[in-house]
Order: sequence, then structure tokens, then C-alpha cells
Amino acid sequence: MHPSTPDAALLLAWYDRHRRDLPWRARPGEPADPYAVWLSEVMLQQTTVAAVGPRFARFLARFPTVEALAAAPWEAVAQEWAGLGYYARARNLHAAAKAVAARGGFPQDEAGLAELPGVGAYTAAAVAAIAFGRPAVPVDGNVERVMARVFAVEAPLPGAKGRVATLARELAARAAARARPGDFAQALFDLGATLCTPRRPACALCPWRGMCAGAAAGLAESLPRKAPKPERPQRHGVAFWLEDAAGRVLLQRRPARGLLGGMLELPGTPWREEAWSEAEAAGHAPAPAAWVPAGKVRHVFTHFALDLVVWAGRVAALPAGGETVARGEVLTAGLPGVMAKAARAALTVSADAASVSG
Repeated sequence: MHPSTPDAALLLAWYDRHRRDLPWRARPGEPADPYAVWLSEVMLQQTTVAAVGPRFARFLARFPTVEALAAAPWEAVAQEWAGLGYYARARNLHAAAKAVAARGGFPQDEAGLAELPGVGAYTAAAVAAIAFGRPAVPVDGNVERVMARVFAVEAPLPGAKGRVATLARELAARAAARARPGDFAQALFDLGATLCTPRRPACALCPWRGMCAGAAAGLAESLPRKAPKPERPQRHGVAFWLEDAAGRVLLQRRPARGLLGGMLELPGTPWREEAWSEAEAAGHAPAPAAWVPAGKVRHVFTHFALDLVVWAGRVAALPAGGETVARGEVLTAGLPGVMAKAARAALTVSADAASVSG
């Protein structure tokens, strides 16, 4: 072990006094609910605790058990997930719930959990440790930061991920951590989230302050180092808000596979590197109409940024083939974030500004 190995017992003692009260976290002495643990870990991927809190409670109220989630239609799950982003998570969540319900409960070890749709090494380790007390250590961004600082790992991420994970496993193998694997995992999460923060870490309050090689070297705040990210590609698209005389709006559902799979959207062009001319975009309009500009929205995905031009039009009757939603219900219909932005832009344009097509 590293000569300045931190004491797991000290971290656990700190956690017992300062643990965060989170809606998915079991209270001291209570057994963890595997469904709640799993659901929270999926929701928290690429999403903040502050954002997930109210959405977790709402999701659980609608789908209180894994069996209820498994039995629900995809459209209901997609609607409840809308706005949380990374929509493949919702598809995998639904598929995994069906698998868990079919087998009569969750697998209890990392290997079994990792066989569920969408459950990677991190989520499998988190559920195994927190829900089932298995000796696993989930390594998220908080844990990476704590390990990089405590052991003064100066090699940049993501290249140093393997080294950081090994250090975390070595700490988790100590007797105090093995006795309470779920609490140890959550203690690492809380340490990174509340004290060992990305900027201005509160080193004076840290239970490992005398054992942190990064702090001793004056490097804590500069760690972990990160390799420069490549420039995010830019894409362009056009979305069409088409409304009929009764105030109903045309939507369509995206293909099940791919980005935003199975989610509702405004009809529009494909997304590409070049901007669309009006003439080109018109060929993708869902119907002939006197289209008026409704602005442009920008949305940043993981791998690219999208500029989406929005056009609004009105027709006497909507074309067949899509889904129709009342104008006032569009924003609660379960649109993904980028389409909700486009809808809000269109809603600022009066329907009267778009004349009925001949």
C-alpha cells in the first residue's frame, strides 16, 4: 500500500456525523432498497444531485416498484424522463426493469448486475455495494478527484483512470471499509461532493487532511489534471412547429435506436455540419404552409453542439402520420430538452402570425 494510505475508519466516522440526507439513501440502520439505489444511480449519470432530487421522487411516485416500471408502456416512461437528458438511459432503465421483474428480483453481485441493460461497471459496483453490502467500490468523478488528490496522482485523466481505480480498490480492501462497503462508497461520494470539491476544497475540515499527499505538496486544488478536450463538433438543423386551426400541434416520435431514441420531437431536417438554406429546409417541412421564423435555439450534447432554427406555420388540418398534442400541452408531453427549447421559441410567435396555407 501507499505509505500515506488514508484510514478508512476515519472517513467512516466522519460520514456517520456528516452524511448527506438524500431521498434514495437509506437511513442509518435501515436496509437499502435496491430499486431506489439503482434508479438513483442511473438518474445521477451526467445529472446533478440537485436536479435529480425532485425528479426521483416524482418518478418513484409514478413507478413505485421495479415491477411497476417493467409493466409501464414506454411512452409513459419517456414522458416521465423528459428533461433529464441522455435518453438512452431511460430505454435501458425500462429494459432492465423488465429483466429484473422477469427473474424475480435484482442480481446481488457485480457480475449479475452488469448483465442488465445499461448497467456498466460503475453502476454495478454502486448497487452491489450500497444495496447488497458487497465489497465493491464504484468510482465516479467525486471518487476520482479524492483519489487523485489523496495520492497526488499528477498524470492527467482520462489516462490515469486505471491508476485511480486501483487506488480506490486498495482503500476499499481495508478491514474497516470491507465491514461497511455501502457506507464506505457513499462516504467517498460525500467527501468529494461536500469537502473535496473541484474548486477551493475545504481541506481543513477533511478527515484525511493529515494523510493527503496532494494537500501536503500544495497540489490539491490543481488535481486531478485533465487532458485537453477536443473541440466539440457543430451541427445544424431546422425544426417545424405546425399548428392547425383547432390549436393542435404536430409531433413525431424518433426511431427507437439512436440519439433521443423513442422520444417525441418537432418534425424537421436531419442534423448536419452545414447550415440549412430556407429552400433546402422547406423540402423537409411536414406540410406546405406560410412559415415564419420563430428564432434559433442552441443545445449542447455530449459529442456535438446543435443550432436548431425554428419555423412556425399554421394549416387548416394537420397531415396524417404523426402525433397531435394541444398547443397548451406540448411542454408537458415529454419532449426532450432540445425540443422543449424549440417549442418555447415557437410559442413566442403568435399562431395568428402564421397564415393558413392555400
